[in-house]
Amino acid sequence: MSPARKEVFLDVEGHEVRVSSPDKIVFPQPGITKLEIVQYYLAVAEGALRGAGGRPMVLKRFVKGIDQEAFFQKRVPENHPEFVDTATLQYARGTSAEEAVIRDAAGLAWVVNLGCLDLNPHPVRAEDLDHPDELRIDLDPMPGVDWSQIVDVAMVAREVLDDVGLVGWPKTSGSRGLHILVRIAPEWDYKQVRLAAETLAREVENRAPGLATARWWKEERGESVFVDFNQNAKDRTVASAYSIRPLPDARVSTPMEWDEVGVRRPEEFTIASVRERFAAIGDPHRGIDEAVGSLEGLLALAEQLGPAEKPPRAGDGEGRRQSTMPLIEIARTKTKPEALDALEEWQAKHPSTSGLLHPADVLVDGMRGSSSLWYRVRVNLQHVPESERPEQEALIADYDPWAGRVWPGRPDAG
Repeated sequence: MSPARKEVFLDVEGHEVRVSSPDKIVFPQPGITKLEIVQYYLAVAEGALRGAGGRPMVLKRFVKGIDQEAFFQKRVPENHPEFVDTATLQYARGTSAEEAVIRDAAGLAWVVNLGCLDLNPHPVRAEDLDHPDELRIDLDPMPGVDWSQIVDVAMVAREVLDDVGLVGWPKTSGSRGLHILVRIAPEWDYKQVRLAAETLAREVENRAPGLATARWWKEERGESVFVDFNQNAKDRTVASAYSIRPLPDARVSTPMEWDEVGVRRPEEFTIASVRERFAAIGDPHRGIDEAVGSLEGLLALAEQLGPAEKPPRAGDGEGRRQSTMPLIEIARTKTKPEALDALEEWQAKHPSTSGLLHPADVLVDGMRGSSSLWYRVRVNLQHVPESERPEQEALIADYDPWAGRVWPGRPDAG
C-alpha cells in the first residue's frame, strides 16, 4: 500500500487548485476519499454552479469528519485565491461579513478542499445583495411522515405555484425532505419574499389540511409536512443542488423532473449514482434561469388571506412565547449522539410515558449556535393523560453553546 499523500495539485480550467490530504477517507462506509469528493464536484460542476455560483456562501466545514458537527464560517479566508470573489453581506442583527463567491469549477474545488461537503449559498446574487432571485420551499417531514406524504404535499405546492404563475424546480434535500426552488425577478426585498413564501405555505396547508402545515412551532405540527417558509428569511441558507450531505451513504441533494418525484427516493441519490446520472442526462434544472417569475400573485394572495396568526406569547412583559402544548425539556447537548443518549436515559426512566408518545411528540432540534449546531431535546406530552404527565425535571445534560461569550443581559455579563 502506498503512503498517503499530503497534497495534490489539480489543473482546473487553467487554475491550479491544491487538495490537501487527498487520500483521507471522508465517508468510511462507501470508502470515499477527499480527492474523490473534489472529483465528484468537478464532474457535476455545471449543475452545482447553477445552484451556488455567483452567490455569497457560508462555508460549512466538516474538518473533523462527518461524525462531528461542522462549523460555520461566514468570512472568507484572507488567503483565498484570485479566482474566488467576495461580497460583503449586512446581517439582520447589524453585523457584516465578507463571504466567498465562487463562479467557476476552480472555486468549487477550492471550497470543497476546505472541508465543505454541502454548499450553502444565500438566495441573492453578489451583484444585488438586497433582492433575492430565488424563493425556496423546504418540505420538512415530521417524525412518522413517509415519502409518499411529502410527494403529495409537493404536488399541492406545485399547483399553488402554477396558480400564481410561478415554476417550481424540485430536488431532494439530501436527507428526508424535498426542496422546491423558484426563480424570481430580483425586484422584492427579503421581507416581501418571506411573506410570499409564508403565503404559499399557508395556502398549501389550506388545500392539504392534515398533510401539510405552515405552523412555525414544531410542537404544534403533528405528523405532517412542514412547509418551511422561514428559509427565505435574511441570513438563512440551504444546501444547494448537487450538495453532498453528511450521511453515511454519501447522499446528494439531487435535482429531479416532476415526473420523477413520485417514483424516486432520496436514498437512491449518492455520490456514485448522481455522478453517473449527470453524465447520462445532464442537469434536470438546466432551464431554471430562464423561468423567472413574479411574486405579484403570491403577494396578492397574501392580502386575500389576511395576516397570519401570530404565536401566543406569555404575559411576562418580555415577549417570550408561551407554548400551548405541554412540553418538558430533557437536555441540551453539544452533539446529536449525546442528545439521543439523553433521550434514551429519560425514556428508560419513564417507560409508561414513553409508550404513549407519538413519533412527532419527540423533538430533537438542531439549534444554531455561534459557529456550530447544538441540540435541544424536548417531549410533547399531549398524548399522555394529564394526571400521568411527568413534571419538568433537571436537565439530563445542560450544554451552554454561548459559554465564554458576553453580551448585555447575559447572566455572566457582569
